[in-house]
Amino acid sequence: MTTGHPLADLAILFLAAFGAATILPFQSEIVFAALQSAGTAPLWVIIAVASVGNTLGSVVNYVMGLGIERLKGRRWFPASEAQLARAQDWYSRWGIWSLLLSWAPLGDAITVAAGIFRTRFAVFLILVAIAKTGRYIVFAGLVDGAIRTFG
Repeated sequence: MTTGHPLADLAILFLAAFGAATILPFQSEIVFAALQSAGTAPLWVIIAVASVGNTLGSVVNYVMGLGIERLKGRRWFPASEAQLARAQDWYSRWGIWSLLLSWAPLGDAITVAAGIFRTRFAVFLILVAIAKTGRYIVFAGLVDGAIRTFG
């Protein structure tokens, strides 16, 4: 289901992908698949919009990590001490290469840990962009297969 307006559809996808990369409970896959199956825009544009939105959402997590010492412990803070400790442990063990898993369910914690550990922003951005774009390319292939099989 789309709005019928390609720019509006792509804006919705951008916001869903952005939100999905943050601590917010968003999912971008449904919007992505709907736009892909509707042919709203060229597939490369859909992948680019989703990837940029998802990567920028991870930048929010990185910035949160930079300032986390000032924020943690507040009642509204979205991560518990245990969650932060797990993210820091994971990042300490695997280092910057763990950012290639930023697309995965625990990816948000990894991108926060990158900020906590003051990973160079350029390195962070490159690795996260690779991971997020790769995820959407694979997902697009899965959607295409489903469309061909069931479509």
